[in-house]
Amino acid sequence: MSEALLVIDVQNDFCPKGALAVAGGDTIVQPINAAMDKFSTVVLTQDWHPNDHKSFASSHENKKPFDIVEMLYGDQVLWPDHCIQGSMGARFHPDLNHTRADVIIRKGSNPAVDSYSAFFENDKVTPTGLHGYLKNREVTKLTLVGLATDYCVAFSALDAAKLGYAVTVRLDMARGIDSDGSLNAAIDEMSKAGVNLVNG
Repeated sequence: MSEALLVIDVQNDFCPKGALAVAGGDTIVQPINAAMDKFSTVVLTQDWHPNDHKSFASSHENKKPFDIVEMLYGDQVLWPDHCIQGSMGARFHPDLNHTRADVIIRKGSNPAVDSYSAFFENDKVTPTGLHGYLKNREVTKLTLVGLATDYCVAFSALDAAKLGYAVTVRLDMARGIDSDGSLNAAIDEMSKAGVNLVNG
């Protein structure tokens, strides 16, 4: 049974002073680096948006960050411009040991569809390729860490559980945005889906 560490979006724009900063986002970097040594497979994901992405509030008239709009695939939270392809904000946190990654999955590059999950875009249909990669590596267990707990980590964990992986989320190596109770709601949903939630 092969186990992989899935490190979600530990990028400059999600860390303090970033465009969509998660409080304490930088405090998980060193623990994640230390955890990498315990896994035979390490996967990093990277938000990778074009500058006119439809999930950006700036792409919609009279809208502001955290407004919700209806997209073809359902409700979409609008975000500040972040993780624009090739930008400093899209780079991994400088202290993250990104060279340890066996593969890097870039997501959110389709300008019309956001992508929280490491497995599928928000249309719930378009795959990122991660599932196929993990199957080829015969990975059956996943431990997730990273940013943000209530969005990209949770969506990835829920999809992983649906795909049949044994899933653990290390809450001590994840940080949330927690907009309007989103963190507790995500934790509750993950728990109901059978995700193992661990605090160290």
